Amino acid sequence: MRYTGTLAMIVAVLGVIAVALMLFGARFGLWQPITGFGFYRTYMTPLGAIVAAIGLLALIVHISRHETGGMVAGGVAMIVGLAILTPTIIAKINPPQRAAPIHDITTDTANPPAFELLDDSRKGASNTLTYGGPELAAAQATAYPDIAPLETDMPVDAAYERALAVAGEMGWDIVGSDPARHRFEATAHTAVFHFADDIVVVVSGTAGGSRVDMRSVSRIGRSDLGVNAARIRDFQERFGG
Repeated sequence: MRYTGTLAMIVAVLGVIAVALMLFGARFGLWQPITGFGFYRTYMTPLGAIVAAIGLLALIVHISRHETGGMVAGGVAMIVGLAILTPTIIAKINPPQRAAPIHDITTDTANPPAFELLDDSRKGASNTLTYGGPELAAAQATAYPDIAPLETDMPVDAAYERALAVAGEMGWDIVGSDPARHRFEATAHTAVFHFADDIVVVVSGTAGGSRVDMRSVSRIGRSDLGVNAARIRDFQERFGG
């Protein structure tokens, strides 16, 4: 029992490494994003419980033996375990609202911008880029009534350049751009799990300046957990700033 604290610290370090791999392994090409997400959903809670339990055991053992170093190691390991469990604890205390089961969000549901370069063969995609029609438009209107075109008094060329600049600020990978038609397509990746979403932005002229429309589509998953709508809001806020 003398080395229980050391064991607890080793388990805690391994636990942290395991969590990092779950969250960011896809970014380094270790597996597809959905695989890392699956690991997270299956193993995150039991992993945190194991680390916390071993840390607590080490803490109790070394308190009984009056070994300060072991007590510290056990306490740190227990805290690490509880940190790993934090998402589960928060979800139990304050269950998140279930997002609408849609993954294709656009500022123009009547005439959604079409993808011309990206297609259904894009890597890792199981969702189509064909728009879902009136049923999807109605679902979006209910779930995200604030999503609408961005109206600006900027000339079309200036608005298009601004849109490209904002896309760069947000870290999107530009797949292709057409300055003559004021449109571009891009791919964005989520910070955690590295899920890929595909985006098309189209700028058109209006009597008072220009209008910026966009569409953001997740490659996998029935629901995007609100990520695409949040991305559109973020883009529009940055554009106006």
